[in-house]
Order: sequence, then C-alpha cells, then structure tokens
Amino acid sequence: MKRPATMALALAVFASPFWPANGAQAQVGDAPRFALRLEAGPVWQSRNDVRIPNETGSEFSLVDLIGSGPYPGYRIYASYDLSRRHSLRLLAAPLTLSGTGRLAEPTEFAGTTFQPGVSTDGRYRFNSYRLSYRYLLHDGARWRWQIGFTAKIRDAKVELEQAERSASDSNVGFVPLLHVSTSYRLADTWRIVADLDALAAPQGRAEDFALELARDLSRSWTVAAGYRTLEGGADVDAVYTFAWLHYLTVSAEVRF
Repeated sequence: MKRPATMALALAVFASPFWPANGAQAQVGDAPRFALRLEAGPVWQSRNDVRIPNETGSEFSLVDLIGSGPYPGYRIYASYDLSRRHSLRLLAAPLTLSGTGRLAEPTEFAGTTFQPGVSTDGRYRFNSYRLSYRYLLHDGARWRWQIGFTAKIRDAKVELEQAERSASDSNVGFVPLLHVSTSYRLADTWRIVADLDALAAPQGRAEDFALELARDLSRSWTVAAGYRTLEGGADVDAVYTFAWLHYLTVSAEVRF
C-alpha cells in the first residue's frame, strides 16, 4: 500500500494547516443536491504488460502491439448530497483500446500460441463502475476537502486474434478503494481540483488521480480541463497485467 497511501498522506499533510479547529459546514439548504458530469478526452498508454497465465504464459506489451494512442475516452459521474457533510457519487467509465500490429516472438496467451511477424489484432477493455461515499472534512474560504471510500466493479478483458486463431481472458471483480478529493479556490469563479481513488495490496494495486482547473460559470454549471492518470494491475496465479494510462480531459457539470 506504499504508493497510494503515500499520496493520500501527502495530501492530508499538505492540507492540515488549513483545517480550523471547528471545520465549517457546507451549506446545503436550498442549494442543488444533484450533479451530472461528463468528462471526455484522448487517452494514451505508456505501459500495458500482459502475461496470462502468469506462470506459463509469455509476457508481451500491448503498447508495442497496438501503439500508445491516442484513443477516445469518456466517463460519466452522478452525485447526490445526502446532507451537509455526506454525499454519494456514481461513476461509469468504459474504456476500450484496440489496434493491429505484429508480435516480436512466439507468444503463449490464454492457452493459445500466436506466431511472430503475423498481423495480429489486440484489444484491451477496462470498464470501471464505482460508488463512492464522501465525507466533507473541511469547507473553508479557499480549501475544500473530502475523504471516503469507493466500491469499484472492474470489467477487464484482453484479446488477441490472428487469421487462424484467437484467445481472450476476461475478469469481473470487486475492488475497494480509498478516496480523497480537494479543491483550492483561486478566485470567485476559478478553482484547482484534485481527485484520488487508490489502494494497493500484495496481489496488485489501482490508482486513479486527476488534477484540473475548473471554472464556475454559474450556480448550476462548471467546466474544467486537466490531466488524469490511471495506473495499476494484478499479479496473481491466473494473470499478470499492469497498465499505465494518461488522459487529457475536458468536462462539464450541471447541478440541479
């Protein structure tokens, strides 16, 4: 748990001087409680290593096979403030990367041997669905901090196909994550926003971190642009997969 724990601790330590003894409460009242947000932008992969099965398969790079990108990506958020300090957030983040290339050497994947130097289609799916509980730790004139937990459903699949053969490996699983988010108000309508879902264990890790510049157009509308990185994978008996993805994002949020 070293990497995500260190990131969360660094955020907390950096923010600690701004926490008052009696934290201000968010004023929900007649303020909008629902929010919908659409985020989209290009995605690049700098790492995507696969070995399936872990013990007997051949390790290969999907970056080398299908390229680094860019690929299209998007995600949708829906959030609801239960009260002044408690809120829920839903996320749907489908993602598929695909392309055609040639393997450098014979590759054992999911019980099938793929030949080198032959046109090979590669496909990587990593759909993420999450429910986050968030507690408002601090809401001041400049800083706003939320902490909580995220329940993530991961729908992953890797597939290779040549003219005469194909093989795939898919997995749907539950992943618990820690959540930290913060914003710093630069001016009346401008904010820097950071958001992190992360956790690690001996079997693998998952980290999703975003840093954005946001502008409030009105009480109901906010637009933002920034950078997101998604990194992690699993190292278990059945599979070895680790990927590192990079997003340039633009988003629009409406509150009602």
